[in-house]
Amino acid sequence: MIRSSGVPERSFPHVILEADLVVVGGGLSGVCCALTAARKGVHVILVQDRPVLGGNASSEVRLWILGATSHMGNNNRWAREGGVVDEILVENTYRNPEGNPVVFDMVLLDKVMAEPNVTLLLNTAVNEVVKTDEGTIGTVKAYCSQNQTAYELRAPLFTDASGDGVVGFLAGAAFRMGAESTEEFGELFAPAADYGELLGHSLYFYTKDTGRPVRYVPPAFALDDITKIPRFRSFNTEDYGCRLWWIEYGGRLDTVHDTETIKWELWKVVYGVWNYIKNSGKFPEAETLTLEWVGMIPGKRESRRFEGDYILRQQDIVAQRPFEDAVAYGGWSIDLHPSDGVFSEKPGCNQWHSKGIYAIPYRCLYSRNIGNLFFSGRLISASHVAFGSSRVMGTGAYLGQASGMAAVLCHRHGVLPRQLGQGAFLAELQKELMRSGQYIPGMVLRDKEDLTGSAAVTVSSKLVLEELKPFEWRVLELSTAQMLPLGAGGCPSFLLYVEALEDTVLEVELKVSGKAGNFTPDVSLAKRSFRLRPGRQEVVLDFGVSFSEECYGFVCLYKNPLVKVAFSAQRISGVLSVFNLVNEAVSNYGRQTPPEGIGMEEFEFWCPQRRPEGLNVAMKISPGLDAFEGKNICNGIARPTVRPNAWVADPNDPAPAIRLTWEAPRRIRRVVIKFDTDADHPMESVLMAHPETVMPFCVRDFRLLDGKGEVLYAVTGNYQTIRVIDFAEPVMTQSLMLFLEHPSLDTPAAIFEILCYE
Repeated sequence: MIRSSGVPERSFPHVILEADLVVVGGGLSGVCCALTAARKGVHVILVQDRPVLGGNASSEVRLWILGATSHMGNNNRWAREGGVVDEILVENTYRNPEGNPVVFDMVLLDKVMAEPNVTLLLNTAVNEVVKTDEGTIGTVKAYCSQNQTAYELRAPLFTDASGDGVVGFLAGAAFRMGAESTEEFGELFAPAADYGELLGHSLYFYTKDTGRPVRYVPPAFALDDITKIPRFRSFNTEDYGCRLWWIEYGGRLDTVHDTETIKWELWKVVYGVWNYIKNSGKFPEAETLTLEWVGMIPGKRESRRFEGDYILRQQDIVAQRPFEDAVAYGGWSIDLHPSDGVFSEKPGCNQWHSKGIYAIPYRCLYSRNIGNLFFSGRLISASHVAFGSSRVMGTGAYLGQASGMAAVLCHRHGVLPRQLGQGAFLAELQKELMRSGQYIPGMVLRDKEDLTGSAAVTVSSKLVLEELKPFEWRVLELSTAQMLPLGAGGCPSFLLYVEALEDTVLEVELKVSGKAGNFTPDVSLAKRSFRLRPGRQEVVLDFGVSFSEECYGFVCLYKNPLVKVAFSAQRISGVLSVFNLVNEAVSNYGRQTPPEGIGMEEFEFWCPQRRPEGLNVAMKISPGLDAFEGKNICNGIARPTVRPNAWVADPNDPAPAIRLTWEAPRRIRRVVIKFDTDADHPMESVLMAHPETVMPFCVRDFRLLDGKGEVLYAVTGNYQTIRVIDFAEPVMTQSLMLFLEHPSLDTPAAIFEILCYE
């Protein structure tokens, strides 16, 4: 029993915690930052003002995670973000293919709680910053409403991943809010006053079919006239969750301090919409539906953006400008919304894509005037226009990983964020990121500590792609292209299997990308026309061109409903079919045709179809494509770029294996193996269901043996991208042998990278 007599005053418990890094904000960016740093031995305090992790991806908001893959609706092939965010998305797809947001909450909590170097404070809001001098944070103060405890959190380094930038704001870090003028950065897409300077908040709802009639009495505050929403006719009984992203409001208000006002307005809209659906009589199919869930907090898009030593801008994205200090990439469209949101007469978004992914420099990830403060997520140093692309969660998580690794190196070398961005420190940062699975555009992992580079690599077999065997016939209802890795030299010939329903002409074209590493087929090399007679026949494509360097070629078959084409069930790492299709969800209408004067480019979209669709085009290739050799595992790139960058075994190899042999025995304590989990798949975290729990290219079963044939490590049922094998005692051996099982009869075993460390 506790009993206290009256006293003049009381205070809540006061707890002081110290760490190497304090990360404020437990959204996806903050989580990835904290995990990255903690796994490298840095003690991290992760502070989250909500009861769950994930921010906009959590069950409190329920927005799916997307980044450069853009729902597979742009030309950014194999662009899913790597490293920790990839690990999280792959894990969620395995555990939660249905896209249940509550399950995703548990995936994130599992990951964080498994790290002994992370101290997690949930329901804890930072409300004060104490500086040791004008440019240095010493302590942040926070309060947990659930345990009525006040905290002082002390560290030499801080990362603000809070979305609104609470630490940066209180510390006096330079920031911006609202849109820059066209003149400031020369950004032609900068919005005019009638469009507005800020993106608003959104709030979603879920419905449920009870199987019996359900009545609905709206609250008194519900919007009474749904026609106040110009797009009110778009509401239906099928869309729910973040498919209603356009229920947006608040861009004309202060998106930090007016958030509660914005939330109430969104509640009015949501409950008014549901009243309209249930009680207008226009939706008889809604009779048995009930309102199962409505968001309690809105998902925020934009508020403060903090200034670093460089401000990312529109031209960097469109031109895909390279940066010496690149540490991450983006690839979502430049996606701006009218500030009036759901009450605007304008379309809910205004999206324009670049031709490929773009680099983001390290100088955007720290404060220009607070020396020990990193930023990640949507707080990074970017103009309003560039923010329209960099703000999405997949990109924000990637930036969180970069800031987390930067904090590791600052801690390791005793330097501040700005000092890290130059010379050997910068090279080390980029190396550590690439080691961990973070692809950086245009960069190759050159790791002197990796023993694989000094080993002789031999393989039991390799794929020479001579044929994609016919499996089924499909009408050429969409223009279809087979992407193939072509080597320097003459172009091979391609034999296709076609069937004409009547006399017709098949138009074929060979295209490539005008920029190395892009997958936008914007350069035509040759065109051919073939007169087809009724019935099945073979067509031989001999384009008569050559290539000065490796690249992906697009063998394009143009739409013709009078033609059937044979497709193959074979799926091979680094080989993909794409289609000139429409994906309205990301403003893809087959071709991007921007208005003049907004600084965006015109081009065609050629995008994959989601499995089980998206079969490869059946064909014979002569000579076969020899792009899958064993040496790919140590070329420093662990995803397809201008080539597959993977060793792929011959499908007929009964025991695929790869051997590393050194001139003398080596002491090995760690082996890292990187598998193919299909970086082209967006793996949306919630709402959208996925047909597989494991990607078809991923090697499930493998064994690692030493030079004596003793098994060092074995796995059955792998589904992750990266396997890190740490031996309890270092192994002395002159060779390592990795034995693999083919994932399936139609998909040969493949490995992107093997790293070995003493």
